[in-house]
Amino acid sequence: MDGTISAAGITGRTRVYGILADPIYHVKAPAVMGALFARHGVDGVLVPLHVTADGLAAVMDGLRHLRNFGGFIATVPHKTTMTGLCDALTREAEQIGAVNCVRREADGRMIGTMLDGIGFVEALRASGLEPRGRNAALAGAGGAASAIAFALAEAGVARLTILNRTAGRAQALVDRLRAAYPTLVVAAEGAQPDHDLLVNGTSLGMRPQDAAPFDLAALHDGQFVAEAIMEPEMTPLLAAALAAGCRIQKGLPMLERQIALMARHMGAL
Repeated sequence: MDGTISAAGITGRTRVYGILADPIYHVKAPAVMGALFARHGVDGVLVPLHVTADGLAAVMDGLRHLRNFGGFIATVPHKTTMTGLCDALTREAEQIGAVNCVRREADGRMIGTMLDGIGFVEALRASGLEPRGRNAALAGAGGAASAIAFALAEAGVARLTILNRTAGRAQALVDRLRAAYPTLVVAAEGAQPDHDLLVNGTSLGMRPQDAAPFDLAALHDGQFVAEAIMEPEMTPLLAAALAAGCRIQKGLPMLERQIALMARHMGAL
């Protein structure tokens, strides 16, 4: 089954889930989650919900009152803000400082967790790249990037460099990583060519006018380049990496590797 659901397949017993984003056009989760529901015989549907930052708190309050609503995935730009809107957080969400999946309890309480990092590392391993011992450079210090940073640290990278346009945010993430992993070599600056794993954890590349998250001219064939962006499938970074002879990983596998974990957190499986 392709994961699609017709209007005739939705009844008053169907459990409703959502994905909150701004913009919303790029999300792949409804199809991927729909396919998972179909495989497991779950009477549920995940729908895209376009929510801007200034309306997020009001939407959360409304969702608490929907008794047939099971939870939602949170993506750009809501992952960091979501930590202050949930009623409780898992250890992972507290440590990372971001949330990408929320379960609605029967009493309306919202419980947030963060699964991006787990999904990303598992996707790397499925692509044949073991992160342990790698020198990794990560673009970004927001919700998804923070989750990836902690997951790479947990996976045993030898060195981790955080590159972000706002130096203070990069240093704050470095400080949190050092506190959690005292033996990790981690810094907020470093030479890009010295790293064999480059990861874009930002939204740069979603729009044609975006700047590149890395110096595209400095890419070389000894590097593995990975994206967190799912739309477009082939970002300018990935296209440049292929042209330079790099191995690449697209953004969708990160979602595919964590989708069952998301379903479980929301109580669908």
